[in-house]
Amino acid sequence: MDFFSLITLLGGLAFFLFGMNILSNGLEKLSGGKLQSTLQSMTGNLFKSVMLGMGVTIAIQSSSALTVMLVGLVNSGIMQLEQTVGVIMGSNIGTTLTAWILSLAGLDSDVFLLRLMKPDSLAPIAAFIGIVMMTAARNPKKKDAGGVLVGFAILMFGMNVMSGAVAPLSEEPAFINILTMFNNPILGVVTGAVVTGIIQSSAASVGMLQALSLTGAISYGMAIPIIMGQNIGTCVTAVISSIGANRNARRVSMIHILFNVIGTLICLALFYGLDLIIGFKFFDYKIDSFGIALCHSVFNLSTTAMLLPLGKVLVRLSRLVIKDTEKDKPAVLLDDRLLLSPSLAVNESFNTTSRMCRVAKDSVLDALKLVMKFEPKKAAEIKSAETELDMFEDKLGTFLVKVASCDLTMADSHQVSKLLHCIGNFERIGDHALNISESAAELYNKKRDFSDEAKSELRLLFTAIEEILSYACETFENDDVKTGALVEPLEQVIDVLITQIKRHHVLRLQSGKCTIEVGFVLNDILNNCERISDHCSNIAVCVAESDRGGFDTHEYLNSIKTGNDEQFKASFAAFSKKYELKD
Repeated sequence: MDFFSLITLLGGLAFFLFGMNILSNGLEKLSGGKLQSTLQSMTGNLFKSVMLGMGVTIAIQSSSALTVMLVGLVNSGIMQLEQTVGVIMGSNIGTTLTAWILSLAGLDSDVFLLRLMKPDSLAPIAAFIGIVMMTAARNPKKKDAGGVLVGFAILMFGMNVMSGAVAPLSEEPAFINILTMFNNPILGVVTGAVVTGIIQSSAASVGMLQALSLTGAISYGMAIPIIMGQNIGTCVTAVISSIGANRNARRVSMIHILFNVIGTLICLALFYGLDLIIGFKFFDYKIDSFGIALCHSVFNLSTTAMLLPLGKVLVRLSRLVIKDTEKDKPAVLLDDRLLLSPSLAVNESFNTTSRMCRVAKDSVLDALKLVMKFEPKKAAEIKSAETELDMFEDKLGTFLVKVASCDLTMADSHQVSKLLHCIGNFERIGDHALNISESAAELYNKKRDFSDEAKSELRLLFTAIEEILSYACETFENDDVKTGALVEPLEQVIDVLITQIKRHHVLRLQSGKCTIEVGFVLNDILNNCERISDHCSNIAVCVAESDRGGFDTHEYLNSIKTGNDEQFKASFAAFSKKYELKD
């Protein structure tokens, strides 16, 4: 191989990896993160876990990327270590699809349909259709599908370039001499592991092996150990990503290593043991790209079938290698490793914001109860929850900014915008809950109390606050625009109700039924309740505007309040009657 052939080979590898990157990004966008978002819910059953691992790997075209995501999910405390075993095994099966796609390069037939399937014919057609879809289609899904086709075309083009670059090697004596060394299975395994570890892609290393096979100089005996070693080399990415993670997250990469190493050792022992006894005749046969794809699939299916019942053993072995220590790093709220799959990162951001929503809601409900009956322990819990909400806002805000810089689908982009708008409102709701708690503590410490009439009015107000909080949280968590339409009319009724309570307090103050000191506390509670209802309105409007694809809050509210919205009028009338405060 001369210098220019080497340049061509490297260029073909570059096209191959670039095409695979475009292909995987397009496939992930088409899946919409649905496969990744089910990682936590479907991993209770080992068989389902394997199927899920296959599905996600096919969607993102990388078993290493999936393992890195698992490290991030475990490091965030989202998944348990035991849940990852089946997914890891399934990912090894899913990664074999690429080899089957690349095996199309070995098709040789005069039949029209088979000739059409050859990369030389299929890649230009896929590229043309893909470019047309990317430039002409308005539907984001169709554009993503076009990206998949273009990625496939570039990948196949890179495969062809690599094949052309190595074709002259079949006549090189030096190359033949080097290949004879790979009759040693140990050397073959090491070579496969090292090459895959360097380029950090088993699919790419299998593609390189398939390109070399087209020279006709690679035998089954040479290729099989290399294929086994490639599975070990793909663990490098996960190992690197687990550096700095907590103990269980590091064990995920260890399970990946143990699974591939043990599987390789067992298969090597069985394969060469049987060869000594039986003597495989195909051992010296020349292998083609189809044969490599077949061997790759058989090896991964075999190792999974053998080790699937031993999932718990792999977990115990990982605990023996990475032992428990007295102190471990705490779980990370949202691990940056999740950014490897933007759709998964968006989904987990939503789940975390939903937790934030529930914490804020519970804080308000607890604070309202303290006004009627103060409990120091509950007040301390509200203060702790407010600190937690501050942490949520800080971590989520930082993570969402990182997510926003990723290549997102239109739906995910709207979701990120919605979350960024909502997290501030949830944090403020927690602040107002703490303020109400402190007002209740002031009454308790000064041994003061509201009049029975004021308590009755506050109970009515608190019921309305509970209802609007429930509507706002349901609207956010379920993306329920219909429920969100109830928030704004109720918020208007709460404003009227608070105004009435303030007016009644002035009358009680004038008649001597109330004191100025208690009145200050009442005014603080009322103002905080009003702010809570305002933030509930902001959340509902944000969800509605996100559904419409925009965030012009003022325009949206003005269109409701000043327009002829019959639903708003009917809801306002119903809430006014429900929360009517008689003068």
